[in-house]
Amino acid sequence: MDKVGIFLDYENIHRTGHELFSQANLKKYESVVNPITLAETIIRKRKRPSILTGVHVFRGRPVPAFEHKSASANDRQASEWSKDSRVQLVRRDLKYEVDRKLGRFQAREKGIDVALAIALVESAILGKFDSVIVFSSDTDLLPAIELVYKRTKCHLEIACWKGARPLWFPELLQKAPRIYSPYCHFLGADDFNSCRDRPSN
Repeated sequence: MDKVGIFLDYENIHRTGHELFSQANLKKYESVVNPITLAETIIRKRKRPSILTGVHVFRGRPVPAFEHKSASANDRQASEWSKDSRVQLVRRDLKYEVDRKLGRFQAREKGIDVALAIALVESAILGKFDSVIVFSSDTDLLPAIELVYKRTKCHLEIACWKGARPLWFPELLQKAPRIYSPYCHFLGADDFNSCRDRPSN
């Protein structure tokens, strides 16, 4: 029975899933996914006998001074998700820059991909899990994924939405025939809709 830790690049997952699968009338904030449901969905797709022992969620947090409602919703979700002892939530305040052309602030995540990469490598080196699965299409994570895959005993897989770019190793894709590695779990529209976060209140 594999002890599995799943690492979720949350905003990448949310944004990409919304772009690929959301209905025309569904606003972005209405298509938030529940990380626990998402992680359990991935576990059910594995061919190996598995037990989900860690859900590591990396997400930006709106700053109340700039986005009061979004910050409040983000905090409520964090509180609810953290009730599950398997969840480890890492949030960093968004950074705001003035877009003079649009006449408004633009929010950007800073340090989330680095935090995920460090936690992934640390978990693999310390042997916290038998297997880890990284859900993201952010190529900035490739060096950390390659290190864990090639230099540790921890088994590594990846996941992404159907229609998004999997984090397969570029040098293997250039071979003839192509090699698609690491193994990728593809999740589709049905998975996206079934994993949408629907607050009890």
